[in-house]
Amino acid sequence: MKAAVLDQSDFSIRIEQIAIPVPKRGEVLIKIKAASLNHHELWTLKEKKQYGDFRIVPGAAGDVVELGADCDKTWLGKKVVINPSRNWGSSKSVYGSDFEILGYPHNGTFAEFVAIEEQYVYEIPSHLSYEEAAALPLAGLTAYRALFTKGELNRKSKILITGIGGGVALWALFFALKMDAKVYVTSGKDDKIKRARQAGASGGVNYKNENWKNELADQADNFDLILDGAAGEGFEILLHLVKSGGRIVNFGRTAGLFPAVNPKLLFSKQITIVGTTMGSDDEFRSMLYYILYHKLRPLIDSVYELDQIQAAFKRMEDSEQFGKIILRI
Repeated sequence: MKAAVLDQSDFSIRIEQIAIPVPKRGEVLIKIKAASLNHHELWTLKEKKQYGDFRIVPGAAGDVVELGADCDKTWLGKKVVINPSRNWGSSKSVYGSDFEILGYPHNGTFAEFVAIEEQYVYEIPSHLSYEEAAALPLAGLTAYRALFTKGELNRKSKILITGIGGGVALWALFFALKMDAKVYVTSGKDDKIKRARQAGASGGVNYKNENWKNELADQADNFDLILDGAAGEGFEILLHLVKSGGRIVNFGRTAGLFPAVNPKLLFSKQITIVGTTMGSDDEFRSMLYYILYHKLRPLIDSVYELDQIQAAFKRMEDSEQFGKIILRI
């Protein structure tokens, strides 16, 4: 089968022919139809960590074509999506010591086939295509936990989502709108703000504008909840924009490290800052049900063939996407 393999010599991804995996006891073999790109694997390439050879990328959808011993026979032939959050553990508040994101050490889904434990396989919501379903796992799960578990989103809350255009941010927008939340966004590109407003956002500002804090304050005053996937130098501004007693949930660092902040902003405003990543098995099931119940669909930015993987990553690195970048396999 064809698979994308990380070359440790120069941290590039190349396409190779490797053996089709044989499902072990309790595993199913899935013929992958589509897989999604996430910043998780982009950071792996950029930071050049010595993980060893593996096929990265967790989000994928396909058909169950073979079963290992002791698997439920009804899975055979079903259209499925994979939960990439493995070995979460028993705690609801944080993952355990054995937690891993699909891709290392277990091979990920930039390949024609993948073998995975039955417990991480779920039926695709019936209204979604393979490409749409591939956009769900990592981004949808991260957004769901950030909003509902960590963010404690209430109906009709006023929230800010930074960096609109990425998969997590867009899922958070769609999820929050179904709670009648009033959603505002930031982006470095005006066209992305325009598209977010067309999708239901109440407003937004370009964070490259010198006075973007004041522009946003004029639009919305302050926020009950802020979801941030960027961190970086702009993070301190979020402390000004969140209301007293409000909450900031961070799930990423596309803009770099946190700046030095005035601690008086934290204790005088009684701000809660929470970190989150991925989610539990229960949250994955709840996320799928939420999407099915509301018949939500992701925005697909673009679809590439597996052989075009370098171009797909380049589009993500350049922040050109509005929605998920998908590989058709």
